[in-house]
Amino acid sequence: MTAPRAPKYSYPAQPGRPADRAVAAGLVLAVIAGLAWIGGMIYTIAGWSG
Repeated sequence: MTAPRAPKYSYPAQPGRPADRAVAAGLVLAVIAGLAWIGGMIYTIAGWSG
């Protein structure tokens, strides 16, 4: 009697898959949002001082 096995995939994970692109796009948007937030805080503090 043989034991059931999971199928083996002969191809490696490719970097251009849609999920990878979505994650990369999300990270880029997060960095842009973070930089915009920091810029807004600097603008706000500069406005308070003068």
